[in-house]
Amino acid sequence: MVTELELRREIAAGEDPDRPIRRMLRRARAFIERHPRLRFAYRFAVAVLGSLVIVAGLILMPLPGPGTLVFFLGFAILGTEFAWAKRIAVWVKRTIDRVLAWWRERRAARSAGRPAEG
Repeated sequence: MVTELELRREIAAGEDPDRPIRRMLRRARAFIERHPRLRFAYRFAVAVLGSLVIVAGLILMPLPGPGTLVFFLGFAILGTEFAWAKRIAVWVKRTIDRVLAWWRERRAARSAGRPAEG
């Protein structure tokens, strides 16, 4: 079993900006930024891919499985290029957290035999 300390070390190593894959991605991103048509195509591809993943997540929501995770993955994809997608993802996550907290409180009150509020 991996300890929390080992996991933190692996995450820190993966986020190191001097890793070869990160350097390669920075160079590719700089190349895209220098070419307006390529930048438009890249943003369009990100928009299409992110939208498709969000739709797939919405379709998977009522089914058992990772529908919510897929939904947020779509917003994460869109959030790499669009600030509005980041804002929506944060708002949706906060709303879901509030609803889940309310639901847990309500279930706990019911199991304790108290009437649920709200």
